[in-house]
Amino acid sequence: MGKSNRERRRAKQKKSRERQRRRSGPTQSQAPFEGSIFDTMTDQEIITALIDSGASSCDCGRCPGRPREEVAAILAEEGSEWHRIVDRALFGVLVDAVAQVWPRGWQPAELVRIVRRENSRQAADLVTDVVMAENRHHAAARVAPEWADQVRGLGEPWWGTDIDHTARFIERHGVTRLGHVTTALELIEFLDHLPQIQVLTPPPGTARATSRRLRDQVDPSKLARIRALLAKAEATEFPEEAEALSERAQRLMARHSIDHAALMAESGRVSEVGARRMPLDAPYEDLKVVLLEVVAQANHCRSVWHKNMGMCTVMGFPDQIDMVELLFTSLLVQATTAMRRAGSTRDARGRSTTRSFRSSFLSSFAQRIGERLAESADGEESAALDEYARAGTDLLPVLASRERQVREALAESFPELEMARVSRTTNPSGWRAGRAAADAASLGMGERITTG
Repeated sequence: MGKSNRERRRAKQKKSRERQRRRSGPTQSQAPFEGSIFDTMTDQEIITALIDSGASSCDCGRCPGRPREEVAAILAEEGSEWHRIVDRALFGVLVDAVAQVWPRGWQPAELVRIVRRENSRQAADLVTDVVMAENRHHAAARVAPEWADQVRGLGEPWWGTDIDHTARFIERHGVTRLGHVTTALELIEFLDHLPQIQVLTPPPGTARATSRRLRDQVDPSKLARIRALLAKAEATEFPEEAEALSERAQRLMARHSIDHAALMAESGRVSEVGARRMPLDAPYEDLKVVLLEVVAQANHCRSVWHKNMGMCTVMGFPDQIDMVELLFTSLLVQATTAMRRAGSTRDARGRSTTRSFRSSFLSSFAQRIGERLAESADGEESAALDEYARAGTDLLPVLASRERQVREALAESFPELEMARVSRTTNPSGWRAGRAAADAASLGMGERITTG
């Protein structure tokens, strides 16, 4: 920007400060960025300071810095050259804010989901674009495969150069420039206040080129067979068929877990306990957590509920976590379908009982599924252990060691677990329907689950 443009910009800033003083009265302290230091700052530095001020304050009148509304108005002022400088600085601050989130344990899909959960759809779309832009700063060899998978799942950059993003985002989403800037400031503040969570995947730029996911060792053909069985169980309209398909899938999972443990022991390779976070959406989150826990236990894993974040961490060996994710997703689909098939319910006085019916349905479904999973998995595991024993291989010490490692990893990662009480059953018809649906799905827990 030339000298004359800088002078005009400073004149506008001075008028803005004067308006603020007139509104605030004679007792207000000196406005931010005022004085000789402000006068020596470049436009880029002024804009960055404005962004920092607007992203760290609110409009209550008591917080430090300029009110966000005023900062957004200044940044959204007309002027093509001004727009280009603001756009470059704003997008750069957003990229930096996202980069600061990764060392705190957040992953791409989780970040987009929590922004969508706690903010607007516009903010979620914005952070999606910024995550893709930030990922381009890292060499592919230094990005973990599972991280790259999540970024690819968000889509492809569509806006061209980063400096063009703001203008194209406004056009693409049909929002005003002021609205977009306000959303960006709110998003920067939200990202800055995200809590620390467990780091499960190396942040981009820190992964080693030779790293390999342990779950890649799972036999792809077996996984494909299990997926196919569960897909058929979800699609069929006949309860008996769904029962047979789901039972067969669980038996394959149990057998696969034994075979995988034996393979690792025989080859001398070491598999470490891993963890994966799984989203759990409203409604009935607490009851969905119970269902996830019974599936996890049947497959020798454990789950921890992050209630305020709407997700669970499942801990276990990578091949077992794969099984848990597959089966839980399928059973949740089957339970949801059965609930919707039951439709709305009312009591004798015509009052809606749909919520209590569905709550009791899911509670009963989870308990019965736990019973059926335990029966199916225990039977298949016993048969497999006997088969290996006859061949001269005692796998009991191996399995006991794996169970101990999962417990120790859970205690180390979440040393201060709390117990949370889930919803009580209040609707007898919902309870009976849920148990029937669990029997049809083929596959209790108590009323307490762990949270962290």
